Amino acid sequence: MADRLRSGQVAAAAGVNLQTLRYYERRGLIEEPTRSLGGHRLYPDEAVTTLRVIKAAQRLGFTLTEVAELLDAARHRHRLGEGAGLQTRAREKLADVEAKIADLTVIAESLRAGIAAGCDDLETCAGDPDCPLPFTDLVVRP
Repeated sequence: MADRLRSGQVAAAAGVNLQTLRYYERRGLIEEPTRSLGGHRLYPDEAVTTLRVIKAAQRLGFTLTEVAELLDAARHRHRLGEGAGLQTRAREKLADVEAKIADLTVIAESLRAGIAAGCDDLETCAGDPDCPLPFTDLVVRP
């Protein structure tokens, strides 16, 4: 078992804390480690790679549930590339990200317009029919 790493070693090598390591283990993202005679968790070297993959996928916007599905599909595939689903999931995630960027662009443009129009007071601005901020559409006029 000399090729096995203890919890602290795995966490440090992957750049996560021990609570994250244990949480991922409980969620089934990483396989349950073997135990030493003294009861210490002993992880294979691959656990470090798996943790790094999880963190990288999160930075790309994948949720832990989505990461779990991708990892599960990859673990159960029969041939290289069969059933992993990364291409499909990456395309879906890209579409989600691009939609969020479009939404954020509209928000940024509205805020710029509000700043340029000198909107200083939400209630006054909301009552002005020329206010460029979108919440003016929500005001009920008598």
